[in-house]
Amino acid sequence: MLYKQQLFRAVWQQTHRLVQFPYCSLLIWMLPLLLCSSGESSLIAHDEGLYAWRSRQMLDLGDWVAPWGHAHHKTPGIYWLIAITYKLFGTSEASARLPSMIAGIFSLLIFYEIGNIFLGKKLAWLAAAILSVEFLWLQSCRMVSPDVPMIMLVLLAILSLLKAEIYPKYSSIWIFIGGLSFGLGFLVRSFMIFLPMIALLPYLIGEHRRHRHLAKPMLYLGFAIGLIPTLIWLWFSWWRYGNLTFGELFQFVWDLNSEERNHNGILFYLWNLPLKSFPWFFFSLLGLGVTIYRPLPRYQLILVGFPLVLFAELSLFSTRLPHYALCLYPFIALLASVGLEWLGKIYDMGFIQRKEQRKVLSSFVISAKANLPRNLSYGFGLFSVVLLLASIIALTSLDAYISKYATLAFALGLGWLTLPLVWMGRYHFGQKFLSSRYWVASWLIPCWLTLALAGSLGFLGDYNPEFRVFFQQKAIASILQSHPVYFAQADDKNSILLNFYTPIHGKQVKTISQLPLFSYAWISAPKTTKRPTPYRIIGTVQDYQLIQVLP
Repeated sequence: MLYKQQLFRAVWQQTHRLVQFPYCSLLIWMLPLLLCSSGESSLIAHDEGLYAWRSRQMLDLGDWVAPWGHAHHKTPGIYWLIAITYKLFGTSEASARLPSMIAGIFSLLIFYEIGNIFLGKKLAWLAAAILSVEFLWLQSCRMVSPDVPMIMLVLLAILSLLKAEIYPKYSSIWIFIGGLSFGLGFLVRSFMIFLPMIALLPYLIGEHRRHRHLAKPMLYLGFAIGLIPTLIWLWFSWWRYGNLTFGELFQFVWDLNSEERNHNGILFYLWNLPLKSFPWFFFSLLGLGVTIYRPLPRYQLILVGFPLVLFAELSLFSTRLPHYALCLYPFIALLASVGLEWLGKIYDMGFIQRKEQRKVLSSFVISAKANLPRNLSYGFGLFSVVLLLASIIALTSLDAYISKYATLAFALGLGWLTLPLVWMGRYHFGQKFLSSRYWVASWLIPCWLTLALAGSLGFLGDYNPEFRVFFQQKAIASILQSHPVYFAQADDKNSILLNFYTPIHGKQVKTISQLPLFSYAWISAPKTTKRPTPYRIIGTVQDYQLIQVLP
């Protein structure tokens, strides 16, 4: 019995030490958010479906240049990554999303190292924890997309530049890795990689006398070597399609910068960023104010200059979409950690000290600053009550979709209700152990639980349940698994999912009359009942029908 107790104690000590290791604790924090799901998954109709389908074409046809039969407007890095995961693990939604998940994990660890250099271990861990619970960041880590892999390379490049300063003996190696990361970034995200590269220019030029990064040949050598896979792909594509290869790449960028999409004006990111990173964006504004008032030695032009320049670039670019700003989210998290630490110091001031302050402080601004944690606690407590009441009312709805959203609102409202309780426990009931650590945890943990619940309910993975349920039907699955299916009059945004989920592809035809007898085909649901070519309908999903041609 004594032996078992000693063994248990030894295991517990080792586990405790392991959890205290920052990489391990961050993985424990992040992995459940990535893996929590309803057990079912389906792709978003357009972007996810496109990346997943194009990658499958590469693997199915064995053509890693341009299996779609024409010059392409994007570099193929993300298609190659997804096709490799298909080869290793089979074609599925999970395989298609795996590159983004892996890139998200590495991004988090690299980001922690950057934060450690800027702000120290404590704030670096807090910033990484905040990044994990920023909604758009987490959603992107669980989607088929090139955004997170590109950001991983950008963060690696930034870390390499910082390491080159810290370790002059190995600066050539680190500088080479930085250039290599940017070169590979072009393979993954085409010309979009130049936006974060330009945003780094204030640091590279403004601090050039100190680090002299721009004068080091290894930076350019690394960038050139990183471009080699793209240049090889361009060569083979040019050999097939000539100058159209380059024309498509440049034309795509020109088109994106020629007109606004969805009427997203120049102020789009001023409201979209706060919404998609709520509430951390507002803490980042506090952190931005703190870092401007007390500049960070050596790295101010990265911590503050990089996000401000990138924000201006994105706002001036005509096509403005939420995921284009994803590279800002790590810096929102860094600045939010600074803001939360500043608020935490105010929170930890003793009650007597606060009473004494009220007697001597005449400035309204200083008084407001001293009461900011209290006001935030009570304000979000009131917001939580509103969320709880609204969710309780919504839960009575017979609509299952509304009920799911109401469940999330209830969980978040219940969690943030701890904010005023922690405050009152410390300053009204004398529970001194309720320090700023508990107060900060009251911000983080409810967000973590809500996002984990969102994953479990299918909000972060099962985007098209109607398609999923249709393709899971035995009658439909048996036909699709054993017969080629043609495509006739089914060529729009949502039809991309038909391409991905159809195992055996027939030819693309313009009219039903071109289909062979007894063949199966996808068609757009006709608006009239007239059928020049007789066929029977096997099944219908959204605006599409699976049919069999009859004699």
